[in-house]
Amino acid sequence: MSDVQSIGSTAAASAKPIRLRDALRQARIEAADRTGVVVDLRDAEVARLEILNEQLDPLFAEIPDRVDLFDRGISQGDTPRLWIDVVAHVAMGRDKRLYRFVQDTRFGRKVLAESHTPAVIVQAVTDYVARRMVEREHALVATPLPEVTEQPVKPRRSGIWTFAFGFLAGVLALFGFALFAALRSF
Repeated sequence: MSDVQSIGSTAAASAKPIRLRDALRQARIEAADRTGVVVDLRDAEVARLEILNEQLDPLFAEIPDRVDLFDRGISQGDTPRLWIDVVAHVAMGRDKRLYRFVQDTRFGRKVLAESHTPAVIVQAVTDYVARRMVEREHALVATPLPEVTEQPVKPRRSGIWTFAFGFLAGVLALFGFALFAALRSF
């Protein structure tokens, strides 16, 4: 019996130590599998989206700080979603194991990728992020800054003469109306 224990402890000692992050990830996967089959499908969706979100961390770490196109996060509504930006998100399919990467357009939702494996979705999100960044670059290059030209300064006329003329015309019109009303009453 001691030989069995020593063999087990030797194998455990020679095995590479597991990081807490990896152990938590494995526990989430196991919990998502159990939960998806047995009890609460919504928690399984959120857990799977969190796993995908973690796998997207290296991609979003490469995006320069000056690029503010993306706002990644998980929404906890009736249908949990992993938002990539304001128009694209990942949601789970009906079977709660299928990742569906969609983009909202003015003509409805467009499915960009579907897969049971997160790696396929990570690649689709990577391609999407790259396309969006290229679109941003083109928009910045295609929109030149307005050219500032010196225009000659025109001397301004004083508004006092306009005001005086308007005031005088108003007084004369009021005086004429009063005279007309007085003559009619006679």
